[in-house]
Amino acid sequence: MKGTIQEEILQLKKKKNAVILAHYYQLPEIQEIADFIGDSLGLSQEAATTQADIIVFCGVHFMAETAKIINQTKKVIVPDLNAGCSLADSCLPVPFREFLKMYPGHTVISYINCSAEIKALSDIICTSGNAVKIVESLPKQEKIVFAPDKNLGGYINGLTGRDMVLWDGTCEVHDIIKVEEIVRLKNENPDAVFIAHPECRQVVLELADFIGSTTGMLQYTVKSDKKKFIVATETGILHQMKKFSPEKEFIIVSNDTYCSCNDCPYMKLNTMEKLYRCLKDEKPEIKLSTTLIEKAKKPILRMLELSK
Repeated sequence: MKGTIQEEILQLKKKKNAVILAHYYQLPEIQEIADFIGDSLGLSQEAATTQADIIVFCGVHFMAETAKIINQTKKVIVPDLNAGCSLADSCLPVPFREFLKMYPGHTVISYINCSAEIKALSDIICTSGNAVKIVESLPKQEKIVFAPDKNLGGYINGLTGRDMVLWDGTCEVHDIIKVEEIVRLKNENPDAVFIAHPECRQVVLELADFIGSTTGMLQYTVKSDKKKFIVATETGILHQMKKFSPEKEFIIVSNDTYCSCNDCPYMKLNTMEKLYRCLKDEKPEIKLSTTLIEKAKKPILRMLELSK
């Protein structure tokens, strides 16, 4: 390659009229070259309005699927097709369809961290950033099935006083965060504020000073006058937190004895080399049937409308 890999990517992007969308959990170098960095809601909104011919999605598979569903005429490509999601994998179409048969007359709200097939079986999609707003938009007496994250669903039930039926799924990155590690970090850093993502277990959330989506957590650290934060989510968000607040200290709740990290193995499959290659070759490409796109689009558009 001529020049640096960053230069090559930028040249290809311009030549092909492509846009690079990256999740907060991506490697720092990918975040730095992206046109837009965000959480699932922000990325969905950006994908819905982009004028680019090609969407390069640096995240995980369900996110790229969502971009394709929203923008059927666009070519959506990903650096690594194997970048999946443990939460999405915990809710497969056949057992979920059978599960729903037990709850006729229920409105199905699915967290965006699910496959296109699960979206197609849903009435409304939500993200951690708008989940409470989505649920509260429905009448109090409405019966609801919430999938696939039981931790997020339980958190919403507690906030809203609802009794949603919860699918038994979790995100492996957030579900394994240990209370003992949080207590240790809080004891060692009594001046720190503990912030957590609602995909964490209830016992973790009970210790939190602030609970919010990835974007919500970032905004909280920017606006807060506190100088030290213990963070319970994926390591990738620290890049933006440090970028916006270089004078503040951020401590990730580690899931590994040997490193101060809490990495999603799927998010970290994407690299600069794979990003360059996918832009050059315009593959791997996300392809979905027209029928599936039309079914999955309705609950996503309903979410975007309710999120305005």
